[in-house]
Amino acid sequence: MAGRGRGWQREQLNGLHARAGAGASPYQRLGQRMRDITGDRGVLKEVIRAGAGEMVPQDASVLVKYSGYLEYMDKPFDTNWYRRNPRLMKLGEEITLQGMEVGLLTMKKGELARFLFTPSYAYGALGCPPLIPPNATVLFEMELLDFLDSAESDKFFVLTTEQQDTFPLQKVLKVANTEREFGNYLFRQKRFMDARERYKRASLILCRRPSNGDEQCQIDAAKLLVFLNLSFTYLKLERPVRALTYGEKALEIDKRNAKALFRCGQACLSLTEYEKARDFLVRAQKEQPFNHDINNELKKLASCYRDYMDKEKEMCCRMFAPLSFSPVEPEVKNPLQMKGTVP
Repeated sequence: MAGRGRGWQREQLNGLHARAGAGASPYQRLGQRMRDITGDRGVLKEVIRAGAGEMVPQDASVLVKYSGYLEYMDKPFDTNWYRRNPRLMKLGEEITLQGMEVGLLTMKKGELARFLFTPSYAYGALGCPPLIPPNATVLFEMELLDFLDSAESDKFFVLTTEQQDTFPLQKVLKVANTEREFGNYLFRQKRFMDARERYKRASLILCRRPSNGDEQCQIDAAKLLVFLNLSFTYLKLERPVRALTYGEKALEIDKRNAKALFRCGQACLSLTEYEKARDFLVRAQKEQPFNHDINNELKKLASCYRDYMDKEKEMCCRMFAPLSFSPVEPEVKNPLQMKGTVP
């Protein structure tokens, strides 16, 4: 629970229970100081830590940590708080609790908030046996880590190529950035094939976009990020030729880009093209002399090259070593075994 722990939750509810008096439950007492966000007091909200930026739009995909509690219960009945990488969930499809979706639509990135959901916004009159009793009001604490406005992107890719080309540049850039962010999320989940497809969709619409001089700078800046992502992804997929291709595409946009030079160096090292690898990595080091990754890769290159030269030297020694012939004694037949001598 965002560093507070279950003990904090228990202390808060115990304090409310002590102050509630006869006829008022802890959740009722808590609800008195919370904001009604539905107009019928079905979903009540209290902000614990404010977020920043825009609120979550309809049909967005969200990264959220949450814990759900029943009244008088110390342990959550449902939580993903302790997962290292929470799953990206799409509103309206993968979040089925109405109160949770209503609450998320009021949140901003980085926000931590507490919500009370009445049964009509939670598990209904029947509950969800055996965990949730009938007509249960539940408390959820949610932290919005991030969200992606995927609705516009989803609609864009349903259109024909001709229809896509009529979109204004800023919308195209927004769609491409959404696809790249999706790819970044998938990359962090180590789903490299899925990440590659998202990056390639972004690359496709950016490379196809006709532009004038003023727009080209914006398109190139977006393409540079996508090409770097693709280069790194192909390295993870152990396809260094493709990684080199996209690294060089990035260098066509920014020939001094240290990350692009580094990726090209990594790809050439995987291909055992040591001279090219050294050239790329030395250029990357020139741009960022104190970059730990670049310097380590140069050390790795030196080690690989030494091993390669040692093996080459050993092979040459074997190939050109003088041949030594052992004298062969002529075979002398036993005269007793010669034809006609043994009866």
